[in-house]
Amino acid sequence: MATAARVETGADERLNVMPVAAFTDNYIWMIRAPATQRAVAVVDPGDAEPVKRALLAAELELGAILLTHHHQDHVGGVDELLAGHSVPVYGPAREAQSKVSHPLRGGDRLVLEKLGLSFNIIDIPGHTAGHIAFAGHNAVFCGDTLFSAGCGRLFEGTPEQMTASLQKLAALSGSTEIYCGHEYTLSNLQFAAVVEPENAHVSSYAEKCRRDRAANRPTLPSTISRELQVNPFLRCHAETVKRAAESHAGRKLQSTTEVFAVLRQWKDGFK
Repeated sequence: MATAARVETGADERLNVMPVAAFTDNYIWMIRAPATQRAVAVVDPGDAEPVKRALLAAELELGAILLTHHHQDHVGGVDELLAGHSVPVYGPAREAQSKVSHPLRGGDRLVLEKLGLSFNIIDIPGHTAGHIAFAGHNAVFCGDTLFSAGCGRLFEGTPEQMTASLQKLAALSGSTEIYCGHEYTLSNLQFAAVVEPENAHVSSYAEKCRRDRAANRPTLPSTISRELQVNPFLRCHAETVKRAAESHAGRKLQSTTEVFAVLRQWKDGFK
C-alpha cells in the first residue's frame, strides 16, 4: 500500500532484545536497558512465570512494563509481576485498565530515563480499538497489528482503521526491526505465496524461516524493508496483489482499503 514519508525511529545503537516464549506461539519481549544492563523493560507479559524465570536466569531486574493492547495473552501476567516488583505500567489510554498506571496516546513520547530508553507512541487501531505501538531505537514493538508477512485480525476495528495503521508502520525507516506478538511467520508466508506465487522474496524468506524454526530460533525480528517485499497486507497497492484479491472476490476493487478487506477476509478462512 502507498506509504507516507519515512518516519525515523532513532539511529541509536541496536537494542538488546530477548524473546521469552509463552503459551503456544506468543513472544514476550525483554528489552535490556542501555543505561543499566541489569534492568529490562518487558513488553506484553501475558504470562508471568516465563518472565520470572528469564529474569532469574539472567540475573536481571524488572524496570518497566509496556503494553500494546488489552488482550489477555498480552496482559495476563501483569498483576503477578507487580506483586513482586513495584514498576510503572505503560499502555494504551483508549484501553486503560487498572493495570495501566501511565496511559499513552499516539503522539506521546515515552522517556524511561533510568533505563536509557525512549519511544514514540503510535496509535494503530484495528486489531483492537486502542492498540498502540512503541517505536524507538530503530525498533518497533507492535503487538498484534503487524506480523511478519501478515497482520492481526479485525476484532474491534475496521478495514479503514487497519489500513491506516499499517501505513503508519510501513512509513517507519526500512531498517526498523519489527517485534510483534506471535510466531506466525511461516503460516503467514503460506498465504503470501498463494497471493503472489511469483514473488521470489516470499519464497526465499520462507526458506530462511523454515531453517530458523527447525533450529528452534524465532523468525523475528523482521524489518520494515523486508515486510514491504513479502507482506501482502503492506502490498495492497501492488498490481499482483490487487489482481489476486480481485480474482478471489470476483469483482473489481477500487481502493487499497478494498484490497486489504478482501485479503483479510480471505486470510481469515485460509487453511
